[in-house]
Amino acid sequence: MSDVIEQPPVKKGLSGTALRVATVVPLIPIILWMMFAGPRWAWQAFVLAAIAIAGYELMAMKVPSSRGLRAWGSVTSVLFAYAIMLIDTASAVYGVVLLIILGAMAWSLLQEDPLHNASVRIGWLLGTPIYVGGTLSAVALVRDFDPTGAWVLLTMVLAWGSDTCAYFVGRKYGKTKLAPRISPKKTLEGSGAGLAAAVVGAVIMSFFLPGLSFFDAIALGILGGAAGQAGDLLVSVLKRSSGVKDAGGILPGHGGILDRADALAFTAPATWAYGHFIAGM
Repeated sequence: MSDVIEQPPVKKGLSGTALRVATVVPLIPIILWMMFAGPRWAWQAFVLAAIAIAGYELMAMKVPSSRGLRAWGSVTSVLFAYAIMLIDTASAVYGVVLLIILGAMAWSLLQEDPLHNASVRIGWLLGTPIYVGGTLSAVALVRDFDPTGAWVLLTMVLAWGSDTCAYFVGRKYGKTKLAPRISPKKTLEGSGAGLAAAVVGAVIMSFFLPGLSFFDAIALGILGGAAGQAGDLLVSVLKRSSGVKDAGGILPGHGGILDRADALAFTAPATWAYGHFIAGM
């Protein structure tokens, strides 16, 4: 009789969808509390922490050879966002911009090798704080619109509602590729459904937002939904050009902060601009 070695049972992990849900669900009550009931500084600190991680992730993708550059990109992203969110003066923003420029110049002189990609390093040292800090700071700014926290929820509905609807509709009914070289799975059908979902979400939210009329909601739904899809495609370009699937791994099943905030990074400034300049918030 031959000996049979029994293999231990293989433990199956959570499916992709289950892992995503398990990662996010515990955070929802904390985020909602900070959005609607917590002190203003708590939400600002939360946004700044997300910006710090996203800035590090972006620099890690584009300049993976230097931890120092990653850290500098993270710090300057936070400083740029801090100047916009908490100081809110032209002199403060200009001072941080000068620091970003001087830092990029210093890094270019101190780290000459490899010289062939020096322009890439300098470009991302300049661009990361503007892209990450400049866009995601709007997530903190819209919390100050009346009523407190409601415009943040509107921003999330525009970004993630559009993204979710575009994903499922595109997966089931999508036939025409939207941008095959950038993101092969995205379709025009999904994109249209995502825009429609953003409009519907904005109209529903308008019943709870006195400063947002029905027609403003339609316009903002189109603007915010389109901005979110553009932000999603931009991060896809960055990841594909860097040869990575996810920008980071801090959120199991989701990737990094930049993966989750790709649409939000563009929907938030669009929402803030519309609310501030047109809706008069």
